[in-house]
Amino acid sequence: MKKLLQAGAAALAIASFHGHALADGGKPSCGPGGGKPAAGQPIKVGGIFGNAAPGDFSSATKSAAAYFACVNASGGIHGRPVQYLVENDQWNPELAAQAASKLVQDQKVVAMVGNASFVEMSVNAPFYAKQNIMAMASGCAVSECFESSNIVSTNQGPLASSIGAAMHAVEKLGAKNISCIGLAIPSVGNWSCGAVEKYMASKGLKASSVLLNPGAPDVNGGLLEAVASGANSILVNLPAGLAIAFLRVAQEQDLRDSYSWTSSTPLYDKSVPAALGKYWDGKVFVNAELTMLDGKGADNQQWLKVMDSYGKKDDPRDTFSQAGYLSAKYFTQTLAAMPAAQVDDRAAVTAAIKKISGLRSDLACGPYYVGEAKQHMPNHAGIMVVVKDGGFQKVRDCYEYEGPYFKPLIDAEKALGLR
Repeated sequence: MKKLLQAGAAALAIASFHGHALADGGKPSCGPGGGKPAAGQPIKVGGIFGNAAPGDFSSATKSAAAYFACVNASGGIHGRPVQYLVENDQWNPELAAQAASKLVQDQKVVAMVGNASFVEMSVNAPFYAKQNIMAMASGCAVSECFESSNIVSTNQGPLASSIGAAMHAVEKLGAKNISCIGLAIPSVGNWSCGAVEKYMASKGLKASSVLLNPGAPDVNGGLLEAVASGANSILVNLPAGLAIAFLRVAQEQDLRDSYSWTSSTPLYDKSVPAALGKYWDGKVFVNAELTMLDGKGADNQQWLKVMDSYGKKDDPRDTFSQAGYLSAKYFTQTLAAMPAAQVDDRAAVTAAIKKISGLRSDLACGPYYVGEAKQHMPNHAGIMVVVKDGGFQKVRDCYEYEGPYFKPLIDAEKALGLR
């Protein structure tokens, strides 16, 4: 990893950037402020999400859109509004490529913000590098997203989250042999569940992967394969709806007490405890890539206020939504610290984003940074929650994930003085 760049005075300006409440109607204010709604030539920003089988990742871009609406109502960036242009790739590689081309080449956006998809990053990572545009993503789920020069995300993805869940299963639940249930999507299931296998092997323990066909997932067959593996712990690494279906099949077989049960982040959604019911109370432990959804920290409270004021009532309040808010906030901070004349210059915006270093939020367990690098994963520590009493209870505060994958990241953070 190349030496990461310090942001200097711009970073100090960014670090002191906070939202506040408006006296008029009590709505939150976002961005550098100014009071009057933004006017003039808009700053074009793009976003791509996936919404089709096997899941809906639109909460990230919906949250980013709500934040940008708040920014525009609060005075914009250098007095100018953000025009947020969003496309749905429908989990289709061809549509993902078309969406990126439309936004980057036709609309000439200065950056991508809030991207969340299984396939979009795999398809478009080389395109973003060639076009010299940064994607400040919020729902990365594939290896290319974290192993690219021009993509960085506020979420940590299935590899880190699954290793976090596996660590908890081993250290707190006595797991000796984990069956990791994932999706047979290139650079997703094999990458993340494969990392769980490597982590377990490093501990002298066992693990195996069960990868479901995303087009026609057979949760019954997947459960039977997990049972046949000889595992004593099952790690569900699936989108929330599919994970719930998998656990319902396990409930039909009354397997709750035969295994310890953990999950990567997608199950950390307010709708999940009611969907699972009392059978799973106190039995499903979920790794959360960001902090508690009901956290009392300033950023978490601001996120909730922004969603209530500028989002829709049915927009999810989940981890991807937190991540979308955080990406949009960091992007806004970065442009606000730039000279006004440069915010339409894609090269200047890309350079400014790559200089981000050491931003902190109560939403995340560690600092956010970018830098000139081919590997970006600033978020690689999380918390654990358990489904309990119709909601979630935190059972483990911020902890760092182990494994060789994280070593270059940790070394870079030490060099930057971020640890």
